[in-house]
Amino acid sequence: MNTSIFPEQAPAFMILTQRLFIAVPVPDNLKLFFQEQLLHYTSHAIRLVPWDNLHLTVHFLGETPADNLESIVTILQTVAARTEAFTLHLECLEPGPKPNSPRLIWARFAAHPAFTALCTAITTQLGVKPGSQDYIPHITLARFRKDVAKPTALPIKNLKNQQISLPVNSLALWQSELKSPHPEYRILVRHPLAP
Repeated sequence: MNTSIFPEQAPAFMILTQRLFIAVPVPDNLKLFFQEQLLHYTSHAIRLVPWDNLHLTVHFLGETPADNLESIVTILQTVAARTEAFTLHLECLEPGPKPNSPRLIWARFAAHPAFTALCTAITTQLGVKPGSQDYIPHITLARFRKDVAKPTALPIKNLKNQQISLPVNSLALWQSELKSPHPEYRILVRHPLAP
């Protein structure tokens, strides 16, 4: 069943562009787990991502003409209907994406062929040339402040043995509005994956 949510905003045809991305929503119980784990990262150089903004990115669209919105929603619905739900398993919390020059703290999940296939299907349907990098399933939990020196040592939380998982059972189109101190994200359309 479709769930379309266009919160109080101008009709799409009145908006020239929207900053969009496609992502998997994160359930509240997993958000709570991350919130508890982030107590280990107390540096003032770190800015936590707000609870409502946590998501697992599939594809970042960026500034998108409003005229393209309908076709993107159709692609999202098509790919979701053809993709069976699957589960990702959490491996660790760590600075990333490059350990020697990190920009953020992320929750990194084990690689999964279904996630790679999902990302590939979305980019293919959108007509986007796939990048050369691997698709690493992750959730950004915090970012380093640009005006503060990064801490020299941060913990890496190995969580493989805790069997923490993320059920990937829906796919959503999100809108991002750049605000201070954090961008504001909202789900515009959400489609369930095949059971």
